[in-house]
Amino acid sequence: MASTVTSPASTDAPRAQRPASRSAGPQLARIAVMTALIAVLGVMPGIPVPGIAVPITLQTLGVMLAGLVLGPWAGAASVLLLHALVAMGLPLLAGGKGGLGVFAGPTVGYLIGWVFGAFVVGLVFRALRGRTDRTGRLALAAAVACVLGGIVVIYAFGIPGVSLITGVPLDAAALGNVAFLPGDALKAALATLLVVGLAKAYPRALR
Repeated sequence: MASTVTSPASTDAPRAQRPASRSAGPQLARIAVMTALIAVLGVMPGIPVPGIAVPITLQTLGVMLAGLVLGPWAGAASVLLLHALVAMGLPLLAGGKGGLGVFAGPTVGYLIGWVFGAFVVGLVFRALRGRTDRTGRLALAAAVACVLGGIVVIYAFGIPGVSLITGVPLDAAALGNVAFLPGDALKAALATLLVVGLAKAYPRALR
């Protein structure tokens, strides 16, 4: 009778695949939870800004947190998932807005900027933070990341978008955008405090 010899490679192959499959599930869950958080922040109605057809919303806070907590790729993915749900008609944006029409309106530049903003927040935060959990460095890294990704990058897409869609001159759109600065600075500070608190309470959340 012929004996069957099982090579070590054949027995180890399934085992090597298990960690990857197990790690994908929690990451997808984290992305979904962050998408839900950004959507919940849209329950608060937007505050109209005179002279610009874009309201002040809390959802940029969620965009900042997405990059800080999930990192660049997963953070951007959580925003893309939100956009996909909005495109399907779910009213997940501030004021209960949804549908493809929002991507043809004055806010389209900001919506695109959210994706790149979350990515840059995650990228800058990971680069500046390094491997340390020291509160001071963590807070500085988070604050710089939120300002660069959550404010500068989003504005870089949002202002030209407003100008292009509404026909308002670029300088006028930029001037109107100044109204967002105080609130966005507060959101950056709040995101920094939240991520520092999260790192203290649950250090593995930022791994």
